[in-house]
Amino acid sequence: MQGIESLVEGEQKIVLDLHVHSTASDGLLTPPELVEEAVAAGLEGMALTDHDTVAGVEAAWAYARARHSSFWFIPGIEMNTDVGPHEVHVLGYFIDPRYEPLLNRLEEIRQARFQRNLKMVAKLNAMGYKISVERVSELAQGGLIGRPHIAQALMEKGYVFSIREAFEKLIGQGKPAYVPRYKFLPEEAVQLIKGAGGVPVLAHPGLIQNDDLVERLLALGMEGIEVYYPEHSEKDIERYLEMARKGGLLITGGSDYHGTPEEYRGKLGCCGVSRSAAKSIKEKALKSKTNENMEIGVDDKKESYQKQRIDQFNTRSLE
Repeated sequence: MQGIESLVEGEQKIVLDLHVHSTASDGLLTPPELVEEAVAAGLEGMALTDHDTVAGVEAAWAYARARHSSFWFIPGIEMNTDVGPHEVHVLGYFIDPRYEPLLNRLEEIRQARFQRNLKMVAKLNAMGYKISVERVSELAQGGLIGRPHIAQALMEKGYVFSIREAFEKLIGQGKPAYVPRYKFLPEEAVQLIKGAGGVPVLAHPGLIQNDDLVERLLALGMEGIEVYYPEHSEKDIERYLEMARKGGLLITGGSDYHGTPEEYRGKLGCCGVSRSAAKSIKEKALKSKTNENMEIGVDDKKESYQKQRIDQFNTRSLE
C-alpha cells in the first residue's frame, strides 16, 4: 500500500508501531521478543496493545529499559467492544497497568471469554471437529485465550489450512461455531482508558464498514483515530484523515502485528507513526488530570507510572 508512511504532512519516516500483540493475548511472540523484533525492524519504539489485557506491559517495558534504553515503549491496550452487530476496538495509550477499576473489569471479561471459548469448542466438537479446550489453553501460552488459539488448534488437526480460513469457515461472526461474546460498550472502554491516565483511540475504523457509526463513536470521547492500518485503502486513509482534522483528533497508525507465519494484516512496522505524532500522544497523556494521582511501586519507591514513560520519551528528541 502506498502512502502509509506520510502520517503527518512533511514527514515520511515511520519510527513507532502503535498496534502490536504478544502472547499475553493472541500474538505468537512474548513481550520481550516483540521488543527485539521491533529493534531488528529498525523501529525506534512501539506500543504493546494486547486484547483486553495488560499482562505483558510491565515485562516489555522492563526488558526495553534494561536492554534498549533508548527504545520508546508505550504501555497500551486494545479493548474489544460491540455496538449492535459491529465489533468496535478501542486502543488506549500511556495507560497505568495497575489501575484497579481497569483490572477488575478485565478479569470479568477474561472469565466471560473463557466460557465463550468452552461453548465454541463444544460446538466444533459436535460438528465433528475434534479439538480440546486443554490444547487451546496450551496454545495460549498462559495468556488470554481467544479465537485465534481455537483456529490454531483446528490447523494442527488439519481441519483448516490457515487462521483466516478458520474464521471464514467456522468461527467468524455468523459462522456455524460462532458464539456471541460478552457485551462491552465502547463508551465504557473510553472511560476506563481515561481513568487509567490513557489516551483512547478508535482502532481500524475501516473494518467497521459504517462511517456514520464511526463518527458517532468518535463523539464518545475518543481522542484519536487509527488512520494508517494495513487493511485501509487510500480512500479510507483520506476519509479518516479528514475526520481527524475536523474533529481535532490525534492521527495514529499501526500494523496490528501478531507474529503469525501467515500474517495477513501487516508485518511489524509496515504502518506506524512519526516522531511528531508520538509526541502529540505524549502531550495528550500529560494533559490528563488523572495522571497526577497515579502512582505504583517501582524499584521500592513510589513513582508516577506515566511520568516514567514520559521521561523515557524525553531521553531522546521527538522533534
